[in-house]
Amino acid sequence: MKISKSKFIAGVQCLKRLYLLVHAHELAAQPDGSNQAIIDQGREVGLLARQLFPGGVEVDGSGGLEAAVRTTRELVKNPDVPAIFEAAFEHNDVVVKTDILQRRKENLWRVVEVKSTANLKDHHSEDVAIQSYVLSHSGLKLASVWLAHINRSYVLTGTTVDPRQFFSFRNLTTRTQNLQPELKLRLREQFRILAVPEPPDVPTGPHCINPVVCEFFYHCNHPKPDDYIGYLPRLDASAMQQLDEMGIESVHDIPADFKLSEFQRRACTAMQTGQPRFSEELNAEFESLSYPLYFMDFETVNPAIPRFPGMHPYDHLPFQWSVHVQKQPGAAPEHLEFLATDCGDPRRAFISSLCEALGEHGSIIVYNQQFESERLWDLAGWLPEYTQRIRDIQGRLWDLLPVVRNHVYHPAFAGSFSLKAVLPALVPEMTYEGMEVPNGQAAGLAWETMIGGTMGKAERQAKRRALLDYCGQDTLALVRLLEALQNRCAN
Repeated sequence: MKISKSKFIAGVQCLKRLYLLVHAHELAAQPDGSNQAIIDQGREVGLLARQLFPGGVEVDGSGGLEAAVRTTRELVKNPDVPAIFEAAFEHNDVVVKTDILQRRKENLWRVVEVKSTANLKDHHSEDVAIQSYVLSHSGLKLASVWLAHINRSYVLTGTTVDPRQFFSFRNLTTRTQNLQPELKLRLREQFRILAVPEPPDVPTGPHCINPVVCEFFYHCNHPKPDDYIGYLPRLDASAMQQLDEMGIESVHDIPADFKLSEFQRRACTAMQTGQPRFSEELNAEFESLSYPLYFMDFETVNPAIPRFPGMHPYDHLPFQWSVHVQKQPGAAPEHLEFLATDCGDPRRAFISSLCEALGEHGSIIVYNQQFESERLWDLAGWLPEYTQRIRDIQGRLWDLLPVVRNHVYHPAFAGSFSLKAVLPALVPEMTYEGMEVPNGQAAGLAWETMIGGTMGKAERQAKRRALLDYCGQDTLALVRLLEALQNRCAN
């Protein structure tokens, strides 16, 4: 039985997660496209880091662990090899692979772990500590242990990313050394847990999603009933603890004198009666609307490695918008849309076409104004000639999210005010089920594959149609949601 670096980190998060990974992996949730995208992005960042170590040699892991360890030993002995990528080591059934192992003077080595995060995370320390442990016990003398992560303040100025500026380096040598005694105890505990016939009894909690969402989350966290107190919106940890200490799990058992905000009490009543609740002030929210109404939504990706001049790592790159225009009350909405279809810079075409579609007058209805406003301001920074037009658009934004959040609650919301939760509750005839692109994350993945150049013409056209259908559904949903709320007030 062996423990790899990834399994060790899983065990640090939760011993039950480690046990299930080893003994019951079939219970894990199946990875989706987003999981693979994260892996691919990490690989891309890792390849960029290798440019800082010219002459480095990668260990081919396709032949299995023993062959990789043997190749690593040979490269370590070869003084002409300045750096080793994916070096493999094993000690006492603990297996690690090191992103970058750099040869230093006097037969010393420098370990560099590469992460695609924008800063140092707590679990990174255990990551480099386990590597240091195995390498040191494999006969290597370590000069230092470093973490390379993305420098969020880096700005792409040309067409090629400069890895010297793109990465920030943290010296974790002292921290790694201080963790060694604790690490040995953790390893002993993990091997002990793996040797027993049943998984450990670990209560669910914040560790189920931190630092990552466990692949066994739904195996341990069973679905809650519709009346679960955790579905009450804005219920803080203190209130949850009080209810838990009182043995209360259902909203039906919450005492009438239990302290809840007016909004929470309204939501609680809705859950208790099974009927939606609307505040008397809802109708007043619509008085500020000015026709024509523009229902707007757009999609973005936020790549770790910036692609176009002026971009930072993880900046949002907009590639698609949809606008439904309703010129007067009761009029059928007209639909306008834009989708970038190649790998060129989409920003100018995106904002110029959007400005034309939105005209100069009328309310622009969105769901979560902060996101749209921030993305528009990003565009103003990149294309300053559009700054005034963008400011005008920002001044016309009308956010439907706080209207719903402050005045409406439906038991089917289950504590969420996302559009995907609100829409089927208030407009049940509209659904995203069965759509090839069902959400924003899937839209980003679909666009990346569409512009990647590996699809045939027919597949590419089908992907384009799926993206347009999804974004159009988002803005049509805003139209129908506003109509449903206005009709409720009228009745």
